[in-house]
Amino acid sequence: MPGSDARALVAAARRARRYARAAYSAFKVGAALETADGTIITGCNIENATYGLTVCAERVAMFKALSDGHRRFRRIAIVADTESPTPPCGACRQVLWEFGGDLEVILGNPRGQTARFRLSELLPHPFDARSLSDEPPRR
Repeated sequence: MPGSDARALVAAARRARRYARAAYSAFKVGAALETADGTIITGCNIENATYGLTVCAERVAMFKALSDGHRRFRRIAIVADTESPTPPCGACRQVLWEFGGDLEVILGNPRGQTARFRLSELLPHPFDARSLSDEPPRR
């Protein structure tokens, strides 16, 4: 994968994955979010027996960053133990778009495979503040 910074971000996501609490699904995910100033904030998925209260790694990282006062972001790396790099779920895509905009998304797995996308490729028609406008849609 080109760029040592990207490798470091994926490595941080791999490390974060170790802390995942996935007692029910055994599907451990780690995320590393890079802020505009280069700070790396990590997160892992944390399951709950009801599943509906489970929080994904990507949202944990974003919420930690926001609660620490960060407001601008460059990219996020997400690592899951899957055959091929796996993109974030729909809820995570929505949260990442809302607070991070068109982030670079780097996907990885423990075997070293990676893939890169812009969030706009993964969420081509986002629901955001523009959707809440009182203006009629443009034709």
